[in-house]
Amino acid sequence: MAESPTAAAADPVAGIAAGYDFGAPALELGSVVLDGQAYPSAGVRIPLSMLNRHGLIAGATGTGKTKTLQLLTEQLSAAGVPVVVADIKGDLSGLASPAPAPQPGDRVSQRASDTGDDWQPAGFDVEFLALGGLGSGVPVRATMSLFGPLLLAKILELNDTQESSLALIFHYADSAGLPLLDLKDLRALIQYLTSDEGQDALKGIGGLSKATAGVILRSLITLENNGGEAFFGEPEWEPADLIRTGSDGRGIVSALELAAVQDKPRLFSTFLMWLLADLFAELPEVGDPDKPKLVFFFDEAHLLFSDASKAFLEQLTQTVRLIRSKGVGIFFVTQVPADVPDSVLGQLGNRVQHALRAFTPDDAANLAKAVRTYPKTETYDLAELLTQLGIGEAVVTVLSERGAPTPVAWTRLRAPRSLMAQLDPSVQAQAVAGSPLLAKYGTPIDRDSAYEKLTARLAQAEPDPKAEPDPKAAEKAGPAPHAEPAPRAGSGSEHGGAVADVLGSQAFKSFARSAATVLGREITRSLFGTARRRRR
Repeated sequence: MAESPTAAAADPVAGIAAGYDFGAPALELGSVVLDGQAYPSAGVRIPLSMLNRHGLIAGATGTGKTKTLQLLTEQLSAAGVPVVVADIKGDLSGLASPAPAPQPGDRVSQRASDTGDDWQPAGFDVEFLALGGLGSGVPVRATMSLFGPLLLAKILELNDTQESSLALIFHYADSAGLPLLDLKDLRALIQYLTSDEGQDALKGIGGLSKATAGVILRSLITLENNGGEAFFGEPEWEPADLIRTGSDGRGIVSALELAAVQDKPRLFSTFLMWLLADLFAELPEVGDPDKPKLVFFFDEAHLLFSDASKAFLEQLTQTVRLIRSKGVGIFFVTQVPADVPDSVLGQLGNRVQHALRAFTPDDAANLAKAVRTYPKTETYDLAELLTQLGIGEAVVTVLSERGAPTPVAWTRLRAPRSLMAQLDPSVQAQAVAGSPLLAKYGTPIDRDSAYEKLTARLAQAEPDPKAEPDPKAAEKAGPAPHAEPAPRAGSGSEHGGAVADVLGSQAFKSFARSAATVLGREITRSLFGTARRRRR
């Protein structure tokens, strides 16, 4: 609701608080602040039903963004809503343990007094996950085919032309029924499509130049050398395992541990986007539920948008817009609103803005943009306030139950009830060992896919060189057919020569034709080019 000038002039605190007086369940953020004084009875809240309208948590380093994320996660879990958090530095592992009991006069006690909070320590049910198994959590992997070309192109830092060529390669694999599960499957297919035998396969739909194929192959090898093979393969993560509640009805928090890959920001940010795209593809439409089915906190969001192609941004914008109807809410966590493109920023109805710095001209421009994203207010000078907020304070506006923006509120935020530090590693290890998901995802699987199946078929088709020749069989066979030219060698990888021989053979052609009739029709792609899972 818009701030009433009359009410604001008479009693600005009451006027702001009235805008957050919802009749339905809501998350408690904190209390209204005016002239540096907190008013515990004037609460600032977010309606639970509006959390699938997405949100933004922004602010400079050290201003309290992680604690705000922790506070929201705790209350969502308590309300029975599963949560996914990206734990870049391990700070959020403390959600699994209650915070120490406060002492009189300490910061937690003071914050509870300022915000009218009956603070009690509490721990929450956390499922610790690790991208590609690089870390202590349950491994999260994706097959190459389901991951899709658009997201892979961002990881590989391909330009638009190379990205379109990669999409063409995936299209061929889909139509030919070739399962791409890991990096060696994709390498093998690219080698075939640039060989003498396979170079005509894509001519009718645009073709694949050897120069572009070489760039993609080199990028794949670089990714593999940097440990990328750990992220692609099976068993592949299933979205349903992110949407679970415990026996007590509280939502399970899936904490994706990223400390081991924080030096690969493009990789982990794109993998987080794959999880969202996969959720979008698999979840049914639910309209506007009383509470979301899942809330996804996308930390270090600027990494997702940095150097993104036009096609990538278009798909991301569409995902954010449409996933709301699947009951999923997304909060982007970053330093300044300018990190998020306007096409996405305009869809984020809930804003929690911590302090911003204005030391440079760029800082000043970002500050001005942040001010413009808020409703007008006669109570605060936002340009000045945003540079003076204390740690654990924020400027807030959210969507009311009617979908209208609430009054701008300088807010002193409540303290989290769980441990505001990293969990003891031995305790975390015990939690992972006891996870019901470890048996499902803990051991990698390398089943037959494009490379293995083709190699096996060729081995069956060729005679054993150690076997004694059968003269009678040679007589019955008649004159030898005209030999096909040998395919050229591949890219020089460890599988290059063998794969090129296999993929250039008649055995491959026969297999590809037959496989296409079985699998080709079953692969359809959703947003970001991610594949829909085949139902068995």
